[in-house]
Amino acid sequence: MRQKIKIPRIIKVEKVQDFQVQCMFNNGESRLLDFQKIFTDWKISETDIEYPLLDPKEFKKLTLRNFTISWSNIEIKIKNENGEVEIHPYEIGADVLYKLSQELKVIAKPRFGSLIRNARLKAGLTQAQLAQRSGTSRFYISRLENNRTDMEMSTFRKIVEAGLGKNLKVVIE
Repeated sequence: MRQKIKIPRIIKVEKVQDFQVQCMFNNGESRLLDFQKIFTDWKISETDIEYPLLDPKEFKKLTLRNFTISWSNIEIKIKNENGEVEIHPYEIGADVLYKLSQELKVIAKPRFGSLIRNARLKAGLTQAQLAQRSGTSRFYISRLENNRTDMEMSTFRKIVEAGLGKNLKVVIE
């Protein structure tokens, strides 16, 4: 069984519009960051390092770096252990961004459970029969069909090919 990923990381910036950023996190969720609200809540003033980001042109220079949002146009000077000054881009930790974001309900989220259920019913099989043929449990088939668990691609192949007697074809467009 797969372990839950405990450290949030941003793996893709999906969309930037005004001060809103839509990101995909490593748990597969698409989440929305409303920086207008974040900066207001933080009470950003002219003395704050984030102040230039209140300008839409500066804000839009964001990039994905080290699995978080980064602005190389805002420089942070930090002394290293040797006392030398290093310059780094301004970043907000992905764990903080995750907490500040809202989950977006993705309409086109793939639901393999309904595909399995429909194919099983069309084949005239019970959950128990499909589980036996595919080397899983009836409980697992039930959880899949009700979209209560994720599955590995190898398990999906096993259910489709061994359990349902069909060929699995995956297309990425």
